[in-house]
Amino acid sequence: MRTIDFSPLYRSVVGFDRLAAQLDAAAAQNSASGYPPYNIERTDENAYRVEIAVAGFRPDELTIEVKENLLTVTGRKAANDDARKFLHRGLAERNFERRFQLADYVIVTDANLADGLLSIALKRELPEALKPRTIAIGTTTPATAQIKGKKAA
Repeated sequence: MRTIDFSPLYRSVVGFDRLAAQLDAAAAQNSASGYPPYNIERTDENAYRVEIAVAGFRPDELTIEVKENLLTVTGRKAANDDARKFLHRGLAERNFERRFQLADYVIVTDANLADGLLSIALKRELPEALKPRTIAIGTTTPATAQIKGKKAA
């Protein structure tokens, strides 16, 4: 796996260190386990959906947390393998933690578990101060110049 050196970026720009740190974190996350598999879908101009395959997990075994633009989905299975004897075990059902870096102003609006898929709805909501607005252009009529002094004959 290739790694990218961001030290030239740190030397030549100011204020982009957060971006470089996010790129480092994303590169480190890609080298991590691929469990559980997931999809990221754009459903509208400002709406997204993250779907995570969590077959075998109940809603009380899953936790969704958002903190400082980081969405963390955690699954914790209770250990109950003592009574079961598997001939083949193809379903992982192991503990996991999956993290997603969210852009500014992206919020979680809904979460739903159906058919083994955890679906998390996200929406980008810009504050009114950042939304584009139209400025009305006014017109003023110039005052008519009057000649002071003598009247015209």
